[in-house]
Amino acid sequence: MLHAPPNSYARVLTGLDSVGAQQMTEIRQASARAMAALGTVPRELAVVMRPELPSLLKEMADEIVAALPEYRHLLEGPDAELVHLGIKQNVTAFVNQVAAPHANTELRDEICRSFGRFEAYQGRSLDVLQDAYRIGCQVALRRAREVGHRYRLSAAVLMSFADALFAYMGEIAELSRQGYLRAMSEMGEEPDGRRRRLTQRILSGGGASDSALAELAEQVGWPLPEEITPVALHRDSSPNRAALDRRVLADLAAPEPYLLLPGPLDAAGRAFLGGALGGCRAAVGPTVPLAKAADSLRWARHTLVLVDVGVIPDGAPTLTEGNLLTLWLLSDPALVSEFSRRYLAPLADHTATQRRRLLETLHVWLTSRGTAAQIAEQLGVHPQTFRYRMRLLERIFGEQLTDPTLRFATEVALRALALRDPDAEPTTVTLPVPPALRPVARPPAPMPPAVSRRDALDR
Repeated sequence: MLHAPPNSYARVLTGLDSVGAQQMTEIRQASARAMAALGTVPRELAVVMRPELPSLLKEMADEIVAALPEYRHLLEGPDAELVHLGIKQNVTAFVNQVAAPHANTELRDEICRSFGRFEAYQGRSLDVLQDAYRIGCQVALRRAREVGHRYRLSAAVLMSFADALFAYMGEIAELSRQGYLRAMSEMGEEPDGRRRRLTQRILSGGGASDSALAELAEQVGWPLPEEITPVALHRDSSPNRAALDRRVLADLAAPEPYLLLPGPLDAAGRAFLGGALGGCRAAVGPTVPLAKAADSLRWARHTLVLVDVGVIPDGAPTLTEGNLLTLWLLSDPALVSEFSRRYLAPLADHTATQRRRLLETLHVWLTSRGTAAQIAEQLGVHPQTFRYRMRLLERIFGEQLTDPTLRFATEVALRALALRDPDAEPTTVTLPVPPALRPVARPPAPMPPAVSRRDALDR
């Protein structure tokens, strides 16, 4: 059973409460190096640099996007304004420190930490962010050479500027690393990605008896369960990471994000999951043995697809277990079409209206097994109309309605057709119909005196 984590866990999304002693030491050392390097840069250089900032920021963003496709959506998407503001603050803080080395950097520090936290939440290593920092540094150095040539700055000034810039990059990279490590720790992830390797091992078919899986689970402190419940998340979902229990394995950066919950999902687990998902579209797979996790996750993902197209109602989250028959019937759309076409082939020569009325009647008869009066009431027709349609269906389908195997296949075809498209009609037959499905020649049924053939099929 899963329980909600303590309230302090929510601090992950809003900031850092305390920093480890080792990390603080490393940050102080990086800051000291940056401060020493800034001490050799002429203060007047800040006046020359400020007019360059607008065009410099644009050039940095363009080169980062060109070199790092992962950041295109970040720098050009709906949150681009906030991201550009963060970059601007980082660059402006450097210029401010050139003018006044002891200028306040609290806002810059928190922005750098937030950049690191974001990378952790996206499931990336710090390599991409550090590459972005390096690209920004290269663009700034290139601009410094242009400005130096324009203002005839000495080589010594440009060298001191370069040293200060590299030291500054080291300082902001260390701040981002601090945010990254804290976010990884709060999410229950290890810096070396052992929890992610654990989820991949589970989804590759590793069961409770897998010694390598057991060893990896022990390393990350994850009690290995006998059963597991996968949860497929919509790719646009943004669950509350702070609400995820450490026992929940998650890969939210995957193209099809998911969670792995240990054990069955009881009432308390459902309440916990509802809070963590916060209304995100998701599908909960059946609880299965650990080695079958990939199958359950695949079924949950298929359920999400059917929710998207409106076949299955959105349960927020949707329980796959209650829709297994639908999943089976629609597991292969092309096969469903071929199956329906072949087993409903005897109706191909009838008009569209006749096919619709006869399919509706046959579907209700096969699935309800009620009396003539009950089925007629469901169809909204007179019992005599229903009886006539059934005699006509028996003549058209013949053995297909009396042989148990063929009757079951016909019911499956009708159920799949109704799920896929309630208004769908069997297409014209272009392949030979199997002999077992050909109508049995029988004398025409006598017409009930009160119901004409046209009335029976067109009402």
